[in-house]
Amino acid sequence: MTAPADAIRARRKLTNKLIAAHEAARLRPFFIPDVKVIVGDGGLILGVDEVVAAFAAQFAEPEFIAYVRETDDVEIDANGARAAERGRWTGRWTDREMGGSYLAVWRKATGQWVLESELYVTLTR
Repeated sequence: MTAPADAIRARRKLTNKLIAAHEAARLRPFFIPDVKVIVGDGGLILGVDEVVAAFAAQFAEPEFIAYVRETDDVEIDANGARAAERGRWTGRWTDREMGGSYLAVWRKATGQWVLESELYVTLTR
């Protein structure tokens, strides 16, 4: 059986691959329906439909390349049902790059780790 932290790291790597492939619809199963995402500029995205739409809009930009999230740490709660993932993120476009820190909350639902909320802070432009 895969350790929870390893499972979360693997799911993060898979989301990175889907983002690099510009596969917005395939990201849907990684989020709970009422996910909350605070993006790098402080804006709030509520719900999986809005998150998928935001990715699709980014993917439609010809200059957009990818977002990469690199996990530094995963901490699991005592019940093994929630986890906090911390790391660094980078966004790349053909003409610029930005990045910063992130914190993601994962929840174990129907046997799979899914994202409950994410907070991204832009620190470099």
